[in-house]
Amino acid sequence: MHRAGARSVLVLQAILLLFASALSAQSMDDEAATVSGVQPERYRKVEMPPGFQVVPTELEGPVFANEAGMTLYKWPLHKLRNGYSGEAPGEPACDDQINTVTAGLMSPYPPGIPLPDLDSRPACTDLWLPVVATADAEPVGLWTVVERSDGQKQWAYDEQPLYTSVRDQQPGDTFGGTSRKKDGDSPAIRVPVGPPPLVPPGFAVKSTSVGRMLTTKKNYAVYSFEQDSAEETRCTGDCTKRFKPVIAPTLVRAQGEWSVLERSPGERQWVFRGKPLYTHVRDTHPWSQEGSDEPGWSNVFTQRTPEPPSDFIRQATIAGDVLADRRGHTVYLYQCGEDSQIQLACDHPDDTQVYRLAICGGGDPERCNEYWPYVTPSEGATSDSRAWSILNIDPATGRKVSEDAPSAQRVWAYRDRPVYTFALDRKPGDVKGAGTGEWRGKRNGLLAFWLRDDFMKGIE
Repeated sequence: MHRAGARSVLVLQAILLLFASALSAQSMDDEAATVSGVQPERYRKVEMPPGFQVVPTELEGPVFANEAGMTLYKWPLHKLRNGYSGEAPGEPACDDQINTVTAGLMSPYPPGIPLPDLDSRPACTDLWLPVVATADAEPVGLWTVVERSDGQKQWAYDEQPLYTSVRDQQPGDTFGGTSRKKDGDSPAIRVPVGPPPLVPPGFAVKSTSVGRMLTTKKNYAVYSFEQDSAEETRCTGDCTKRFKPVIAPTLVRAQGEWSVLERSPGERQWVFRGKPLYTHVRDTHPWSQEGSDEPGWSNVFTQRTPEPPSDFIRQATIAGDVLADRRGHTVYLYQCGEDSQIQLACDHPDDTQVYRLAICGGGDPERCNEYWPYVTPSEGATSDSRAWSILNIDPATGRKVSEDAPSAQRVWAYRDRPVYTFALDRKPGDVKGAGTGEWRGKRNGLLAFWLRDDFMKGIE
């Protein structure tokens, strides 16, 4: 064997041994952890400084948290049409300065336009609390200490400065941000930080609207067949012309949730939670999930999101399935990021409502409520998950109010943000409101609640 080839084999052996070691090292606490009744995602254990922990979440899988259990976030550098926003590795940029004008980062707006509600506008650190390190804090693994402009020490993970969000109310909340894929000229969002998922080399895990989806390292979807088992596959012959088995290396052995099926002598296939894994030939680009359109085939998830409350149903539309209200009318989410240097989100009821009112009703709250009514809960409705809740909102302002306020209206909320329907959707399956707003709704606007992330490329 050539020396380079021998080195490659040794590297592969080392990677597989590390994976097997990580699988066998999982503690009983990890295995017993539950998230609203769903099977949790396992993760690879990493070194952590004192005062930090890993907590399970409903939407983002395992995340790092501080001693109080509050999720940790990063603000990674993001390329926008006219520049960059976010934080470069090791360089905290979220401070106590209040931005008063637009930065001109997101076309077509120029810099220098006054921002709204300056009398109550927060600074970055009013919403994002730096995770402060003591003067004698020592780096541990990928955890390092960086210096802020005011001289304070701040914890960083993989060189990205860490923060907690004032939007999170209790351990396991991830209301501050998401790791779901964003495209287009969208703002630089905050992203939860967590340990690597416990998957073999060649696989990755991505957050989607319905769960943490298993993919290849290149973000191509992975599938399972309902007729398969860990010991036998029914996908043979012509089936393998459409669905390609995900081949496992010769050296790998069964560990934990992962095992191997020998399809034929010398051909070994990865198996996850008792189901052999495949890719689909019609997935011609990352994030496509067309293989799940075939009967008996489904995407694979390391962790599913909890089911929505019973007030909601799945509804087929011309562009794919959406979440709908009791009548079958499409449910919409409001999304907003402002064009300031610190790229604050503006989609929460505690944020300024200027942007939302401009999109939904030309600045008129009555028109907004007419065309984009809140989804109201049925009598006695409750939520079994943290992702879904019932808020009291003043429809004239869009702000949260107390339950006994005369103006209070009970509304359904996802991630602590109200959800809506669209008045021009006349019948079940209509999605006439999808992509309303700037950049087809992705920068400031309303998006249909698609139940498969690749549907978002349809109408919006």
